[in-house]
Amino acid sequence: MKSILIIGMGKFGKLLGSRLLELGNEVMIVDKDEATIQELAPMYTNSYIGNCTNEGVLRSLGVNNFDICFVAIGTDFQSSLEITSLLKDLGAKYVISKAERDIQAKFLLRNGADEIVYPERDVALKLAMRCNAHNIFDFIELTSDLGIFEIAVPKKWLKHTIAELNIRKRFSVNVLAIKKGSSINPMPGPEYIFCPEDHIVVLGKPNDIINISGKNS
Repeated sequence: MKSILIIGMGKFGKLLGSRLLELGNEVMIVDKDEATIQELAPMYTNSYIGNCTNEGVLRSLGVNNFDICFVAIGTDFQSSLEITSLLKDLGAKYVISKAERDIQAKFLLRNGADEIVYPERDVALKLAMRCNAHNIFDFIELTSDLGIFEIAVPKKWLKHTIAELNIRKRFSVNVLAIKKGSSINPMPGPEYIFCPEDHIVVLGKPNDIINISGKNS
């Protein structure tokens, strides 16, 4: 369990807070809109109405006591920049700030952010990847040319083992896990035989994954 502070309760802040609560964390929320806080306050450990560009407001929150501070403001970049800087000045341990563009990320990092998230960009990338290729169900971008993908098992792989297919050498991907419905078989051995209902979780380059998944159409 971690102690989390979320500043800015727009769509992203609300989704983030809700999920963090489900995972058993202690979450404090802050927003300058009174109606927003009054609506959400019953669900959270603590809540506060205030403008966090005011150093006195942030100081009163004891930001150095939180494991992670999220700056989830999406429509006012100047405020996001100021709050990120103030958090670090006041001793925040780890600050994650939301950005919409790379230029914003650069300024936020220079002003103290430890990590940047791009919620809209990440959703767009996932949607583009799913629409661009058949049988890709999800993916996580690790770098610009490497990711983790969940795909349907190619038809030509059925009834063959991982070793028989020599997947890493022939297809330039690594099989990390096998999903069957809600169950997961992590790091399957070379003797594993692929079945029609399998989804495979693989590590590789997008173009290699698109090539593999296209063989299933």
